[in-house]
Amino acid sequence: MIVNEQIRSKEVRLIGKDGEQVGVISRDEALRIAEQENLDLVLVSPNAKPPVARVIDYGKYRYEQQKREKEQRKNQKTVNVKEIRLSPTIDDHDFETKMRQGRGFVEKGDKVKVSIRFRGRAITHKDIGREVLERFAEGMNDVAQVESKTQMEGRNMFMMLAPKTEK
Repeated sequence: MIVNEQIRSKEVRLIGKDGEQVGVISRDEALRIAEQENLDLVLVSPNAKPPVARVIDYGKYRYEQQKREKEQRKNQKTVNVKEIRLSPTIDDHDFETKMRQGRGFVEKGDKVKVSIRFRGRAITHKDIGREVLERFAEGMNDVAQVESKTQMEGRNMFMMLAPKTEK
């Protein structure tokens, strides 16, 4: 922020300490008004014609601005992507274990990338892998939704599941 003597423009549009517009006046006059009020002259909109300056307590203004930024960071939510690897020939019990694990990830709010790696000649039976992924998505249907459909990437087939959004 540009404050007090750092302001270089000859005239500024001044906003008083109560928020009322004083008008377009010279920088020196605005500095004198701010000094009389025992406050600072802060340039709030430097790109305007003429630039907009405000008479405020700069320390208090900075403190409130930092507080707002901290609050915004606190409300931000990071989404992690967890990966679950399956095989095309996965057995029922193993499949249920992986599904339970995926359900836990989704309930915590993470996205789940379910992937199948084809080894050797198994690549010729992509339909079996697709069925396994569809069965996984069907089993997770109550807590997750398919974010991206089944895709092939080299020898891997994968899809993304995201937590269901409440409406």
